[in-house]
Amino acid sequence: MATTKKDPVLVILQLTGANDYLNTIVPYTNGLYWDNRPKVNIPEHLVVPIDDELAFRSDMDSFKDLYDQGKLAIINGIGFEDSPRSHFRAMDIWHTCEPDKIGIDGWVAKIIRDLDPAGENVLKGVNFGQGLPRAMTMRGVSVTSVNHLATYGVFSSVRSSEQERAQLLDSFARMYAPAIGAGPTMEYLGQTGLDALKGADMIKVAPELYSSTIEYGNTAISTALKDVAQVHLAGLGTQVFYTSYGPFDTHFNQSGSHAKLWIDVSEAVDSFFADLREHDAAENVVMMVFSEFGRRVRDNGTGTDHGAAGVAFAIGDRVNGGMYGTYPSLKPEDLTQGDLAPSYDFRGFYATLVDKWLGLDPVPIVGGQFEQMAFV
Repeated sequence: MATTKKDPVLVILQLTGANDYLNTIVPYTNGLYWDNRPKVNIPEHLVVPIDDELAFRSDMDSFKDLYDQGKLAIINGIGFEDSPRSHFRAMDIWHTCEPDKIGIDGWVAKIIRDLDPAGENVLKGVNFGQGLPRAMTMRGVSVTSVNHLATYGVFSSVRSSEQERAQLLDSFARMYAPAIGAGPTMEYLGQTGLDALKGADMIKVAPELYSSTIEYGNTAISTALKDVAQVHLAGLGTQVFYTSYGPFDTHFNQSGSHAKLWIDVSEAVDSFFADLREHDAAENVVMMVFSEFGRRVRDNGTGTDHGAAGVAFAIGDRVNGGMYGTYPSLKPEDLTQGDLAPSYDFRGFYATLVDKWLGLDPVPIVGGQFEQMAFV
């Protein structure tokens, strides 16, 4: 980050439900793709070639544009050994970097801890969506979680004095943790509740400060990324944003649903970066996009079932765009239980962003040394 005075910002987009790698980055000249996907394929007239072997699906217009501009990196074959093919277990692994045991602390929470060790800013990490992702949970780390910015927080429409706010916060603390000092759990809950209200009180200024000519789509992912843009542009010190979209769990009727999902994501990402560029606020932002695993090589007639290796993306003005890693072989003898075999450990992807983008030591965050790439 030597060439900019702005703090680096990471936006994490989780494609929940296991995005179909083969129909996202399509091996359109490989006969094995067509043999295995007689029904659930991307027709040749709907692929947008990247090179002589791989192509984007045509629904990913903004991704192709960003790739052509050198601002999008494709990370092939991402995953981990012995993929459990279970949404819940796979997401646990992605969220905690613990493939061999049940993890407790989230990898994003560790980033927030290291970016703000004194816990001075409850908006250092912000999630947009229902609940709080496991990746952002860790004792002692405060995170603000927002369903929808326009309607968030009990103070969003209340104009009260500082004294009134302090009294409300104190009342909330006593209500939320009446047995303060009676145990670490109650103390933690009380502090979490206080931090959540403080976050609500602070973040409500973002829409008031926001003005843009960019028109976002009427989808949940567009709303979430518009909210990210508003908070980023408000200069509240947030360095990690998290949101998710889906479900990408396309066991049936995949052709229609998968296309709609990628149209939504592509349009939302395009609007988001256009918004940041309009405000000269894109240079210090990198977005990472991931899903828990890919889907099986052979279709099931109308959809695809849970697989192993997947694809991830890194997007931004400071990204070294291009193709990274090796696209897994579709040869039967190279598959793992009928699935594409992972060729790149996801913790290397994380480590690259933690080290080369955020400037932190990745080892305690991802749990060891893993191969980094040069996309940032």
